[in-house]
Amino acid sequence: MFKVNLLGLMVSASLLASQTYASSQAADTVSPEVSSGVELKHSVIANEYMVASANPLATKAGYDVLNAGGSAADAMVAIQSMLGLVEPQSSGLGGGAFMVYYDAKSKKITTFDGRETAPLAATPELFQKANGEKMKFYDGVVGGRSVGTPGTVRLMGTVHKRFGKLAWGQLLQSSVDVAEQGFKVSPRLAGLIEKDQKRLSHYPDTQAYFFNTDGSPLQEGQLLKNQAYANTLKILAKEGADAFYSGKIANDIVKRVKSAKDNPGVLASEDLAIYKVKERPATCAPYRQYSVCGMGPPSSGALTVGQILGVANQFDLQAMGKDSAQAWQIIGDASRLAFADRGRYMADSDFVPMPQGLLAADYLASRAALITKGTALSKQQVTAGEPDWVNSEKLALADDVSIEFPSTSHFVIVDKEGNIVSMTTTIENGFGSRLMTNGFLLNNELTDFSFSTHKNGYPIANRLEPGKRPRSSMSPSIVMKGDQPYLAIGSPGGSRIIGYVASTIIAHLDWGLSIQEAINLPHLVNRFGTYDLEKGTSAENFKEPLEKMGYKVNVRDLTSGLHAILLKDGKLIGGADPRREGLVLGK
Repeated sequence: MFKVNLLGLMVSASLLASQTYASSQAADTVSPEVSSGVELKHSVIANEYMVASANPLATKAGYDVLNAGGSAADAMVAIQSMLGLVEPQSSGLGGGAFMVYYDAKSKKITTFDGRETAPLAATPELFQKANGEKMKFYDGVVGGRSVGTPGTVRLMGTVHKRFGKLAWGQLLQSSVDVAEQGFKVSPRLAGLIEKDQKRLSHYPDTQAYFFNTDGSPLQEGQLLKNQAYANTLKILAKEGADAFYSGKIANDIVKRVKSAKDNPGVLASEDLAIYKVKERPATCAPYRQYSVCGMGPPSSGALTVGQILGVANQFDLQAMGKDSAQAWQIIGDASRLAFADRGRYMADSDFVPMPQGLLAADYLASRAALITKGTALSKQQVTAGEPDWVNSEKLALADDVSIEFPSTSHFVIVDKEGNIVSMTTTIENGFGSRLMTNGFLLNNELTDFSFSTHKNGYPIANRLEPGKRPRSSMSPSIVMKGDQPYLAIGSPGGSRIIGYVASTIIAHLDWGLSIQEAINLPHLVNRFGTYDLEKGTSAENFKEPLEKMGYKVNVRDLTSGLHAILLKDGKLIGGADPRREGLVLGK
C-alpha cells in the first residue's frame, strides 16, 4: 500500500516537483508578454506516465498511484478524493463530473456523464417566487433548494470497476491520511474563504470548519484536519461507491438538504438510490487536420467549442497570429454565434430534442459568412441559427437565461499503457450550496438550470424537470490526430471554460505556441457581446482596437485553471495554469 509522504505536505509545489521527478525537465521558456503578475510555469516532459491537476497534493496522489502500477482510472479516484479535501470550493464527493476517456487497447474514446440530476420532487417552478418571478441567484444557491443528486462518487466507482487495476480502498488511503493528519490551507483556499465569509457563515457546521473559534476565516498555512471526511472515505473504502447512495451517508445527505434553515430542498433517498452514470459517445469536431473530442449534452462544451473552431476554420488564423486584433475579432464573434446556439438549443438531450446539424460543415460555413473582418457583429446579427433537424421534428424554443459560475477543477492523466483521462469536476458555485455533511460540501447544481421555464410563450430547453441533468459548459477534451491521441485538455471557469479551451487549442495548433505557452497566454473571451480582457496582462493592449471594431470591452480577472498533456514524438509534455496552484508530475 502506498501513502502520501506527509513531509511533502509542508513543502512548496516547486520543491515537491523537483524532489519527485528527476526525469522531468523544462521544455520551453515563455515570453514576458504573457505574464499576468503570477509566477509563470514551464512544461514538464516525461516518458512513461503523467498527471496534471489543480493542487500539488492531488497531483502527488495520482502520481503515486501510477508509480505503483495503477491505471489512469485508478489515479482518477485518488486525485478526485484528494481534490475534494484540499480544494473543497471547487469539487468533491457532493458534486458531479464529466470524464472523457481514451482506451489504449481499443483505441477508442468514450465519455462518462456523472452530472447531477434534479430530484424527482423538483418542479420547474423551484426557483420561482409565488407570483412567478425568478428568485435572485444566491437566494436559490445557499441552502438545500439548489442541491442535485451527486454523481461524482458513482462515476469514480463505475470507471474504476471498468478500467481499474489496483484495489479500490487502496486508492482512497492517501486522502484518508491527509484528512486525519492535516494539510496546510493554500493561498487560494484562504482567499476564497475570506471572500465568501457571509455565505459560509450561514450554517454552523460549515462555519465551524472554515473559520477559527474567534470567527476569523482560516488563513494561508493553517493546518486543517477533517476527520469526518476521513471517516466517509473509510466507509467507501470498505463498502464501495454504493455506500454513498444508500445507508448512513445517503441518509445524512437527505437530512441535511431537507433541514437547511430558510431554504430547504427536495432531494430524497430515492434520488440517490436510482442515480446512474451514463456512458455516452464522444462529440467530435474536425479542426484543421485534428479532431477535437469531448462531452456532448448535457454538456454544451464539445458542441460549442466545436462550433467556435468550425467557424474559425474558415479563416487563416495562422497567418494573422496571436497579436492580431482581427484574429481575436474572428474568435470572439465565432464564440458569440456559438453561444447563441448554445442558449437556444443545448440541454439534456434525454429530455429535449436537439438539432443534429450544429456541427455540420455547411452550417458552420454559413455562420462564418456572417463575420466581416474588422467589424464586430451587431447585437441584432448574433442570434441562434437554423441548423438541420435530421432525426427529430424541429422544436420552437426560447433562449436560456441561466447563470453558471466558475468554481470547478480539471485534471488530466496518461498512464503507462497510454490510457487517458480528461476530467472536469465541480460543485458549481464556490463552496456549492454551503451545506456540509460527513466532511464534504454539497453542490448547488440545480441553479445551472434556467430559473424561467418559458419566454414569450416558448419553452426553454434548459428548464428544470424531475430527473433532468442541468446544462454545463465543462469541456474536458481529447484532441486526436488521425487515430492517435494528441492532446488532453480542459479548464474550470463557468461558461468561460469554452473560450479558454478553444483559444488554447488555437494558440497551440495555429500559432505554434508550446502547450505551456498556450496555457499562459492572456485570455480574451467573448460570450454575449462584451469582450472580456484579462486584467494585468498584454490582453489589455487589445482594448482600443477591439473598441474601434465596435465591441464593448471589460478588463477583469479571468482565472482559468487549464491543465493539459500533449502526446508528441513518444513524449508526454504537461502544462499547468499559472493562475491557480496546479502541478504537473510525470516519469
